[in-house]
Amino acid sequence: MTREEKAQVVAELKEVIDRSSGMYFTDFEGMTVEQTTRLRRELRNAGLTFKVAKNTLIRRALDESGRLTEDLRKALVNQTGVAFGFEDPVAPARVLRDFIDKNRAVPGAEDMPSLKIAYLEGTIYPGKDLKKVAALPTKKDVMASIVGSLAAPMQGIVNVLGALQRDIVYLVDAIEKKKAEAAA
Repeated sequence: MTREEKAQVVAELKEVIDRSSGMYFTDFEGMTVEQTTRLRRELRNAGLTFKVAKNTLIRRALDESGRLTEDLRKALVNQTGVAFGFEDPVAPARVLRDFIDKNRAVPGAEDMPSLKIAYLEGTIYPGKDLKKVAALPTKKDVMASIVGSLAAPMQGIVNVLGALQRDIVYLVDAIEKKKAEAAA
């Protein structure tokens, strides 16, 4: 690989890293071409990206993006593939978890690919926490929960104001009835 080709790969990786909100560094050693192709397809179908490159080039792109940590540096050994999430940083974890679960039935491919480390919006998760990360709610779920929490007190205020109006109407109605009875 020429110096220009390496620079091109680093630039492409940096662009994807800069856009991503979640990165999942996997070790796909021992996977067949068919399994790797299937993993790439499943990630692509979920709107995600999977890149394979030399560890030195990944390290350089991370460094240029300002996201290289000591934990990431240590994880960049053996064969490394990186799954990138953009809108939902947890989406790659779900796809990887499901893929690994499906592969458990294949002899010799029980835990492939293995997650080395995950980087989600500045937080590092060790590979053993894949199921925990995959269980995190999506951004949409969190936003819906926040909106629901904000809307509940407002709905309560609307109900109280509505009750006050109703009580005033009942009070005015009762006064009219008493006046009508007193006049009769």
